[in-house]
Amino acid sequence: MPCWGDPLGRPFFIMMTLRPCSGCCPVGLSRPIVIVLIMVALSAFACSPAPTLTPFRPPTMQGPLIEPTFIIQPTQEVVVVASTPLPTIFPTINPEACSNNLTFLEDLTIPDNMFSTFGLVLDKQWLVQNSGTCHWSSAYRLRNIGGAALGAPAEIALYPARAGTQATLRILFTTPFTEGVYESAWQAVDPGGAAFGDPVYIRVAVQ
Repeated sequence: MPCWGDPLGRPFFIMMTLRPCSGCCPVGLSRPIVIVLIMVALSAFACSPAPTLTPFRPPTMQGPLIEPTFIIQPTQEVVVVASTPLPTIFPTINPEACSNNLTFLEDLTIPDNMFSTFGLVLDKQWLVQNSGTCHWSSAYRLRNIGGAALGAPAEIALYPARAGTQATLRILFTTPFTEGVYESAWQAVDPGGAAFGDPVYIRVAVQ
């Protein structure tokens, strides 16, 4: 199709008969002018250059692969506290070189000069302390050293106690059937029979 401005196209619209258009053209426009406008629009579309397509070219070099890295989170330091065993306490005192002693502290029952009836059983208790350096074992005894027996044996076992600790001595007495004031004295003895420490005693008035 001839383009606008092409000399070859000019005879096409020049040679056309210019006749007025009756009832078919817009007001104020003649047929030749309308034809010219149509040709100009068509030539503009026909003569416009076609867009140039850019061909797709795949990449010639593959991108580097990024290897995943592991992020190691720091962990809280664990402090292990090892338990220290308690030291074993060995006796440092030679039993043959230790010393015996007994200290009277107080009467726990049956105060001195207490009044009692005939034939009454008395539970006498003394609080004492092992004030020596030897431990009292079952070989230690409590022996009657004077006064009335009041129904008790002549010798009984001394309450076992470690050196420096307190102990309670206990003897069961029975009051006689005769009026009077009665006293019974006792003292601790070691396994060899040697007496040591403060003596303990009971004094009651029977009536």
